[in-house]
Amino acid sequence: MRIAVTYEDGSVFQHFGHTEQFKLYDVEDGKIAGSRIVDTNGSGHGALAGFLKAADVDALICGGIGMGAQMALAEAGIKLYGGVSGSADEAATALAEGRLTYDPDAKCDHYGHEGDHDCGHGSCHD
Repeated sequence: MRIAVTYEDGSVFQHFGHTEQFKLYDVEDGKIAGSRIVDTNGSGHGALAGFLKAADVDALICGGIGMGAQMALAEAGIKLYGGVSGSADEAATALAEGRLTYDPDAKCDHYGHEGDHDCGHGSCHD
């Protein structure tokens, strides 16, 4: 299994469509067997699902994520674990061990609202 985590300075980056890096974790027998950081090379929103599919990712851990990206991930066969914050390493380890706490309804719907944030964090406009 390969897990991708939206990544910035050791933490789960909170806006999928703006992530500049993913940390990829290879899981064997319920444990992290290795990891590496990869740059998205400026890919945004829809292109990121293709980027992850090309990297053979099975699961994504992130903070907020828009519906279009959620659909693209589903089409790519990538399981989504949204609404996660804190240490990327701890989140990946928790998922590998089957104990990750996440929000199945996490989303970032900042295109059609004014003032209200539904991202699981304070600001998704960056």
